[in-house]
Amino acid sequence: MTKIHPTAIIDSNAKIGSNCEIGAYSIIGPNVVLGNDCWIGNHVNVTGNTTIGDKCKIYHFASIGECPQDKKYQGEDTRLIIGNNNTIREYCTLNTGTIQGNGETVIGDNNWIMAYVHIAHDCIVGNNTILANSVTLAGHVTVKDWAILGGLSPVHQFCVIGEHAMLGGQSAVAQDIPPYVMASSSSAGIRAEPKGINVEGLKRRGFNIDQINNIKQAYKILYRNGLPYSEAKAIIEEMSHEHQELKLFTEFFAQSTRGIIR
Repeated sequence: MTKIHPTAIIDSNAKIGSNCEIGAYSIIGPNVVLGNDCWIGNHVNVTGNTTIGDKCKIYHFASIGECPQDKKYQGEDTRLIIGNNNTIREYCTLNTGTIQGNGETVIGDNNWIMAYVHIAHDCIVGNNTILANSVTLAGHVTVKDWAILGGLSPVHQFCVIGEHAMLGGQSAVAQDIPPYVMASSSSAGIRAEPKGINVEGLKRRGFNIDQINNIKQAYKILYRNGLPYSEAKAIIEEMSHEHQELKLFTEFFAQSTRGIIR
């Protein structure tokens, strides 16, 4: 049974799924589609051409689906798509896309998005990620599955954060972070540098010791052997023919446009 507080304002054209709860003073706009079993807290604004999947929880004072903070935006019909089972905490801001980008901002499934996070236009966030408090993604950022971003960390436009990567808090990201890599800055606000691979995270996700050793070897080739980036890429791509876990590196290399953190 859907439960809507009497002070909430739900546009008659909005589509609300079954067994949802919408809290006091929240506003749901006309082009919003809300899935089943969702919980919307108090004073939440969901607007724009926004689709939200099932079992999502959006906490108080979040702004979901507002137009992008991009001066080129002229009211075009762009979208925000949020998958299933996401937790979006207080004061988060998630914007729709732009026609200059993907036309849509996309959030996958099972993400944990903590308070004050900003996800700008045309971002793509995968599945099972954690964005800690006050993470800021500029436009066109891609965050791959299982990545963890520490609090108060800004990410530059068009950067890619690879699968299973882990970023320390208060670390600025201006270039791409390869999959599996742990990165952090030497002091608050300084650009992130590679610090090894996310061994504990990989163990928790079922990677075996041989797979982890192969990833460690790829990391050494990329960062420790003094090789040019192009040569290191070629070696890792060759290794990936025998070791499936290294294919994430080759996919990342193909997508990366800003260069990698060094």
